Amino acid sequence: MAAALRPRLLVLLAVAAAATGPSCAGAGRVDLWPMPASVARGAQTLLVSKDLRLSTAGSSYPDGKGILTEAFRRMVAVVELDHAINGTYSRGAPVLAGVHVAVRSPNDELNFGVDESYRLSVPATGDPLYAQIEAQTVYGALHALETFSQLCSFDFNANLIELHSAPWTILDAPRFPYRGLLIDTSRHYLPVPVIKGVIDSMTFSKLIFILCLDSNVGITYLCSWISQVKMTYQGFTDFSKIFKFKFVHLGGDEVNTSCWSTTPHIKSWLMQHSMNESDAYRYFVLRAQKIAISHGYDIINWEETFNNFGDKLDRKTVVHNWLGSGVAEKVVAAGLRCIVSNQDKWYLDHLDATWEGFYTNEPLTNIYNPEQQKLVLGGEVCMWGEHIDASDIQQTIWPRAAAAAERLWTPIEKLAKDTRSVTARLARFRCLLNQRGVAAAPLAGYGRSAPSEPGSCLRQ
Repeated sequence: MAAALRPRLLVLLAVAAAATGPSCAGAGRVDLWPMPASVARGAQTLLVSKDLRLSTAGSSYPDGKGILTEAFRRMVAVVELDHAINGTYSRGAPVLAGVHVAVRSPNDELNFGVDESYRLSVPATGDPLYAQIEAQTVYGALHALETFSQLCSFDFNANLIELHSAPWTILDAPRFPYRGLLIDTSRHYLPVPVIKGVIDSMTFSKLIFILCLDSNVGITYLCSWISQVKMTYQGFTDFSKIFKFKFVHLGGDEVNTSCWSTTPHIKSWLMQHSMNESDAYRYFVLRAQKIAISHGYDIINWEETFNNFGDKLDRKTVVHNWLGSGVAEKVVAAGLRCIVSNQDKWYLDHLDATWEGFYTNEPLTNIYNPEQQKLVLGGEVCMWGEHIDASDIQQTIWPRAAAAAERLWTPIEKLAKDTRSVTARLARFRCLLNQRGVAAAPLAGYGRSAPSEPGSCLRQ
């Protein structure tokens, strides 16, 4: 019985594999996500060597930490996956032997505003034939490697990796420097491998990682703090030794101050300082700002601080919008910087927020002054953790976060005005995520919806 079923099983597996493979980039549209700033292509199909090599001859970047080498290894792994690459290369098609990467800066310090631009070219001829990547920093080169990986696809008939539509010339750079995905580890424990899996998946759409470690309902370890320490203020010293970043997010949203007037020692302090609850809220936020600034940070605060005492905020404040639309234009008009995360569009825990809404949410709405536009650093999609854990985080994030990623990366003039024109390309990217082991949900329906029926991921 088992022997009789085996041939049918093999046929079914082959059909399923072919059905779930991504469409080739040469089939009429440019299947890249997010869409680069400038793309030119030809009509030649290349075969990709199964021994693809990395060359860095002439590069100014020494790669002492192995950042580039490891990124190249990961790129090859996601291109090859577990495919049996055993076809013949003697079909007359040119063979791409490797990728040459030239990075101009020897510095790999990762700071906000680092140059992430790159130029990727894939010629149609050459001996040996190499793709060429040029970037100011290694981080631009990493983005180029990801774009290169999306040009490659496995041909199940030839059993080879192919690269269609050569020659390619791609010039690219992000529209906004701040393109965040926040995950919340305070409401539900997320194992480190799960967090690393989310970080790995973010590289495919060129997002940056934001980690929320604490909240008023979180599980936080404080045993090492002695009771006499004024933790909010003195804790910055230890914090600043570990986290050498430009920004620190000081929160300030949804503060319930009603308990302050009923807690004896706080009530006494308020009376001594002739403050009410609102005064104390403002005092706390502004004092925390001063201490953070003294440690070299710029501050991010939620928009309630701006709504309640915006004229008192330090000029180094970045206001984080979340309550709704129309806030960013007020923030930049006041001369402050802004990050957009309006909850009706960019909160991933809102399962009724569709990918179309994520795609069309424009951070610069009603901001026409070029100088004020520069004050919008970008945006952040937020994966709050009340109703997610390790079992469902990836399918709640993807593919909706990818829709926002293109909004934040791609030049506005190249963004689709009608989401129907990008549906097929995003579906292809969702299939690519699935192939790479990312549990991205179907496009149709609400967040993390199940597939509606059997069939290809390209149609769901």
